[in-house]
Amino acid sequence: MPSISRIKDVLTGHGGLPRHQAPPDLAGRGRPDRAMQITELLADKYLRVLTAYDYNPKIAGHNPDTALNMVVTSREVVATDENVVRLRFSTADGSPIPPWHPGSHLDFHLPSGLRRQYSLCGDPADATGYSVAVRRIPYGGGGSIEMHALQPSDHVTVRGPRNGFPFIAGGSALFVAGGIGITPIIAMVRAARELGMDWYFVYSGRSRESMPFLEEVAGWDPERVFVRPDDEYGLPTAADLLGRAPVGGAVYCCGPTPMLDAVRTGFRETPSTALHFERFGAPPVTDGVPFEVQLVNSGRVLTVPADQSALDVIKKTLPGVGYSCQQGFCGTCRVKVLAGTPDHRENRLTDTERENEMLICVSRSDGGRLVLDL
Repeated sequence: MPSISRIKDVLTGHGGLPRHQAPPDLAGRGRPDRAMQITELLADKYLRVLTAYDYNPKIAGHNPDTALNMVVTSREVVATDENVVRLRFSTADGSPIPPWHPGSHLDFHLPSGLRRQYSLCGDPADATGYSVAVRRIPYGGGGSIEMHALQPSDHVTVRGPRNGFPFIAGGSALFVAGGIGITPIIAMVRAARELGMDWYFVYSGRSRESMPFLEEVAGWDPERVFVRPDDEYGLPTAADLLGRAPVGGAVYCCGPTPMLDAVRTGFRETPSTALHFERFGAPPVTDGVPFEVQLVNSGRVLTVPADQSALDVIKKTLPGVGYSCQQGFCGTCRVKVLAGTPDHRENRLTDTERENEMLICVSRSDGGRLVLDL
């Protein structure tokens, strides 16, 4: 790519190239067209401002789609039940990591071929490495087991960081976390404390033994923290979770689907004005109707019920089908559509890509059977 200084030479006539002249008057008068002269003058002033400085890739920022080779530098158990580990990663060449903000996650490309997203739970000011915490789920999709198997000096490829759950610094906020949902929330609470915000934190989980980072949380202002394990208090209601929602402030929530459903339903009764949340897995299907998908490699025709995704059905037949976020933003489950019209329910694909591709984790059929390149 040419530098901006070189582009400036081409556009403004420097470097020996002739300067562009306004075209003849459009009404046939014997002078350059005045409207075009004004347009050229404005464009020239704009280009002079735009090209006053050379291109600086540090200012341009890091492309989150760029693959990073990272190495595990530490592995630490952070829950009493020993099912949650915190893993720290540094760049393999020792270079500073791309910056991130609370709420960000990394896309991990695991040796098995699986892709999984994990929230960053370290310190954004630390440019030497990223930290994630992962709960081991024995009967999940396999990603957590593979992450738990990583040991110091192991290498892994990541992309990111990306942020679909941004923290807005300022004002007042209630933070709600359920279990491993504390991973993005803990970075937000740390930031709120450092900024001197008015904040409150509700942390729920099955039991204290299963809840990571309790030791750190115990060191925070007890007037602003409520740790409520289910085995001590029972399952939380919306009122339990949202009782400290601030007037005119924001609520941030990350946790399992029942928690999110309770918070989303109860939020309308609070005095807060903004709700930000991140879910663990696939969102519930809304306004779904049954449809069929045909897998072209085998010819098999599968019926997708109204309340399930195409991915849910396909992975029972093809366990190795690629997927990760199950929410339509990572693109791992992208599949070519050979026939039929998808009902696109994501914001990841471009209009051109949507002509013959779909994300099977959220998108459905717009009527009739879909023939997929699977």
